[in-house]
Amino acid sequence: MLTIALYNTYDVRRLHEAHIRAIARAAPVAYAFNFHLALVGFPFESDDPNEVATDVASTTTVGEGGKYLLELAKTNKFHLLDFPERGFPPQFGIPIATTSRPSKDKVIKTLDVAEMALSGRSVLLIIGLGRHGLPKEVLKISKYHLDITDGMGVSLETCTAIGIIPVKIRTLMEALKWMKRSRK
Repeated sequence: MLTIALYNTYDVRRLHEAHIRAIARAAPVAYAFNFHLALVGFPFESDDPNEVATDVASTTTVGEGGKYLLELAKTNKFHLLDFPERGFPPQFGIPIATTSRPSKDKVIKTLDVAEMALSGRSVLLIIGLGRHGLPKEVLKISKYHLDITDGMGVSLETCTAIGIIPVKIRTLMEALKWMKRSRK
């Protein structure tokens, strides 16, 4: 299972338009590339993913009016998580913080993530919403740190990262599968 996790660093008390836009933009990407979508620490009144998906879909025109978010919810690929105290739920797999400044002792290459996914390991790719990226405690509890620019250290705008991370991983997965088939 591959999961994009949007980590709320905006406002933990009140839902803002920025939250809705990020969710609406992430849902079609997750759907198109067969990822799950998890929201971490979002201030929803309900903890039911189907209810939240319906509410968000009713307020956006992005993703064909929330169609893809509703589809993710219907297929149990939309998840609502609390802020982690000691770690992320294990069913989501290996927590990988996405950052342009990875810790040298936790850095992982995109190709390694693709290989992990192909081997059947679940991966939780955590993307921070907001200007400051992920909090230090999330970087600390994440097993790995992924710079999607593979060492260039280029800081990407949140929605750009939401699009590029799954696309690059899926592309590498397809290339690895192709290479394996061509060797036979």
